[in-house]
Amino acid sequence: MSLITHGKAYFSTRSTRRQINREIRRMGKAVARKAPQPDEKQTILAFNASTRITGLSLNAAFAMLTGWSLRMQGARVINFVCQFGMSRCVMGTDRNDVYQVMPCQQCLAQSSAIYHRSNVSKLVYAPNEELAQALQDTNLARLRHFRYEDIPLGDLCLPSMRWVLRRHHLEDDEPTRVLYRHYILSAYKVAMQFDWQVITQSPIAVMVFNGMFFPEATARWVALLRGVPVFSHEVGMRPYSVFFTEGEATAYHVDIPDDFQLSPAQDQQLDEYLSKRFKGDFSMAGIQFWPEMSGLDEGLIEKMAAFKQVVPIFTNVIFDTSQPHANVIFDDMFAWLEKVLKVIKAHPETLFVIRAHPDESRPGKASQESVAAWVQEADVAALPNVVFVGPDDYFSSYEMIQRAKFVMIYNSTIGMEAAIMGAPVLCAGKARFTQLETVFFPSDKTEYMNTLEAFLSAEEVSAPQKHQVNARRFLYYQLFRTSLPFDRYLELDGIWPGFVRLKDFEPEDLLPERSPAMKVISEGLLSGKAFLLPEGD
Repeated sequence: MSLITHGKAYFSTRSTRRQINREIRRMGKAVARKAPQPDEKQTILAFNASTRITGLSLNAAFAMLTGWSLRMQGARVINFVCQFGMSRCVMGTDRNDVYQVMPCQQCLAQSSAIYHRSNVSKLVYAPNEELAQALQDTNLARLRHFRYEDIPLGDLCLPSMRWVLRRHHLEDDEPTRVLYRHYILSAYKVAMQFDWQVITQSPIAVMVFNGMFFPEATARWVALLRGVPVFSHEVGMRPYSVFFTEGEATAYHVDIPDDFQLSPAQDQQLDEYLSKRFKGDFSMAGIQFWPEMSGLDEGLIEKMAAFKQVVPIFTNVIFDTSQPHANVIFDDMFAWLEKVLKVIKAHPETLFVIRAHPDESRPGKASQESVAAWVQEADVAALPNVVFVGPDDYFSSYEMIQRAKFVMIYNSTIGMEAAIMGAPVLCAGKARFTQLETVFFPSDKTEYMNTLEAFLSAEEVSAPQKHQVNARRFLYYQLFRTSLPFDRYLELDGIWPGFVRLKDFEPEDLLPERSPAMKVISEGLLSGKAFLLPEGD
């Protein structure tokens, strides 16, 4: 790209951003004008410091629109907004240079648009010399378990450290320790100031993004300590949809009635979705994971034919915020892979196809502790009975599943899809769908390794019919009951994947009587009802 072309793109982006923020301010002003006098007995305290720096991300939009909807109903919404309040935050950290000054001015400029004419309480800088002194010369092991005034600050900050540094196993070097100390100091500021908000404002509920990144995780911890319900949100399974829960949003727990079975119409609706997904035609959080999807190449098909059986192994992104929920049998995904590697070497008659998650190499989010690196370091690809498929190889996993004796996963969604296809699935980590009996999910490490050995030695492995039925039940609920659509209000901004702008609508369109999604969210936040769309919506 020439300098002139780059300059034009830069100014075009800035112009579009300004236009988007003008639209946000205009709607914020309209909501403020039309909203009734707020009822202090219906106070919601909202916090989402980890959704964006500039621009309007999906999760920032979900929180903003939900806040507007609540205000249009007469609720009092207090937005806890960072104003230079953290020395380091999740989105503002430069993982390649943790000493880099934070882009606070850009964040404040965006906040001024998002919270225009809204009730804002500021998170401000408040030094604590005693805590800073206690953190001096601390090693990584102590930082991970660091507590102060009985607040588990090290634990609260750990998922953020892993996510920002794009690795599960943190390196005990000075930049890592410096960043961890910054996060702990910042988390303590959040704890003290958010606690004051809870005490003085008496909210009936707290709404946070994700609940795993340290600012929101700390706010959640404080609120729960005070006995205030906390609801977190994440992107849903469908485009422009949000998932709300009183539990942990990244675990995506869904309460499905035991007697729920799909009707013929629901079966058809699910099949229509799956027909697209099995072609790679789907996105999540505004990201299209598969720009293309090809069939298996002839070389791989020929190699598969040379072995007695084929077993695909689907991995995950190690630093993802879903992983703390997953690690119930093994300490982490790589501990699982190390055990599996010994089994691979003991079964030369079996071709194992190890597939890296497509998100592992996403630009700007590439893993620094990757399956690709593990394969290279362990010289796995040199084994004659292993094929490694990198994150940028877009061939169809579904064709591979059709040819497999059984499927191995850690906690990837592909396990649920394989179960829907009727394949036996051996799962090593707790997944969102393991709350129902959808896959083979052993209770401990010994049972897992015994099951794996039994499957490899058996002439045939089959899955019970209930795995397929339950997987379909779960996916239907995830798609059409818990994914609350915001497509009435949002469209892609055309600048960054996963970032959005407002569509044309009126403030009244945010009222529950005009939006099934807003009705569900409002009743959930204000009355504690389940965040489920009614049948047929």
